[in-house]
Formats: sequence, C-alpha cells, structure tokens
Amino acid sequence: MATRGNPVALERVLYEDSRMVGLKAPYVSGFLAFREVPFLVELVQRLQEKEPDLMPQVLLVDGNGVLHQRGFGVACHLGVLTELPCVGVAKKLLQVEGLENNASHKEKIVLLQAGGDTFPLIGNSGTVLGMALKSHDHSTKPLYVSVGHRISLEVAVRLTHRCCRFRIPEPIRQADIRSREYIRRTLGHRGESPAQRKDRSQKEKSTNACPAGGPGAPADQGRPPECFGRSSSTDLRDPEPGFQEQKDQQLKGTRCQEDPDLWPPSPAWV
Repeated sequence: MATRGNPVALERVLYEDSRMVGLKAPYVSGFLAFREVPFLVELVQRLQEKEPDLMPQVLLVDGNGVLHQRGFGVACHLGVLTELPCVGVAKKLLQVEGLENNASHKEKIVLLQAGGDTFPLIGNSGTVLGMALKSHDHSTKPLYVSVGHRISLEVAVRLTHRCCRFRIPEPIRQADIRSREYIRRTLGHRGESPAQRKDRSQKEKSTNACPAGGPGAPADQGRPPECFGRSSSTDLRDPEPGFQEQKDQQLKGTRCQEDPDLWPPSPAWV
C-alpha cells in the first residue's frame, strides 16, 4: 500500500492492491518470511510496473527485522529482495536472546508516559535488537520496532511514531483494514440466503452514502473525514471514533475477529 500525507497523520491512500493467494509453506515460528515474503515481493513488483512514480521510500512491515531468532526476520527478507529500506513493526514482543515479557519488562512499559517514549530491547549478547515504542499518548501496549534493511534504528523509530494516528502505524493499519474487507468481498458472501443478501445490499447502500470513491481514488479529494477508513461492510467500518484499548473485551461478539489495535481511541482522548 502506498500512502502519503503530513509527518503526523497520513491523509491519503494513493494505491492499494490485494490478491488471494495459496500458502504452501506451513507456519513455523521464526520462518514467517518463507511463507509470506514471495507474495509481498510480487506486490512490490506490481506496484513498480503499474505505478512506478509511487514506489515507496521505505516499507513498514507487520513483523520483525533483526529482532529475531536468527537476526533476520520478515522485514529483513523483504528489504533485501526489494532493495528498499524496511522497518519491522511488531505488536508483540518476540522473546529471543533472553528478552521476556516478564514483570521487569512490564515495569518498563509502565514508565513510558507519552507517545514517542521508548526503551531499548537488549539481548543477552548486549546488542540492542530494537526499541519498545509508545506510539500513542493513550496506548497501553508498546510497539516493537527493529531494523529491517537499509535504515538506522533511530530513524526507524522516529518514522514509525510519526506515522501513528493511533497505536498502529497508518500504512499497516489501513492495509490490515482493507485486506480484511477484500476477503469479505471475495469470500464472505458465499452461502447467503436471499434475505441476508438483501439486508447486506441495503447496509452497503447506506454506508456508501458518503461521496463516491474510496480513500486513494480520484474522488477521494474532498471526502469528509468521517468516511475515511470505512468500507462497504458495517462490521469493518471505523467506530465513531472508536474504542479504548482497555475495552477490548467489548469487541467480543461484535468484532470478535477484528484487531482492536486497528480502531481509534475514545472521544475523550481526541
């Protein structure tokens, strides 16, 4: 996904691409790159062919870079194969080289007071493998940022923070939201009864009452902010304007398959 905007909040999606793929490699912890990177490389190659002017200066990857069992995570693989700078942005701590999500680690998290605060992730070897970053003033869980390829840790952390409107960097957040909607459109309507199909159609018409065009489309210019980040699925659209991270349990039943990290903070925090 290619995005562009001001340094604090990404404003426009300029390009998006989704494909249904068949994963042949099994999931093995520490070997995610061998399962997913070939498809990510294809996406970058298609972008190069279709919109070369939109080739990104850096890729934010939902995964780890050198913060990895072998010091070479999915962000490193993707960077080397595409020759683009890459940043690994993980939501959970990969417990390697003595790093653990233990009481000491949780105490350090509590000391992160404001968005942009960090502490280093130092392995048993004494090497700084990454940084824990409080990406949003009201986030209770840090991100784990590590170098992927052709970028320093300092720049990786600063860039990640500047891309965060909410907890998750906006390029990753939008890619996640939009890919889930692509799956719903592609697979989610199979086996519907006529009544269910009619009800969905009515909801889509209501949701699409916003000006025509999705984020990143030519018609997106002038689109009101309340329409950004919404989709044709009422299950996926952003709340008005979202949930607190502490209320994750409220997602069960209504958004049990959604990642609460994708949604904005409560109105009191805006």
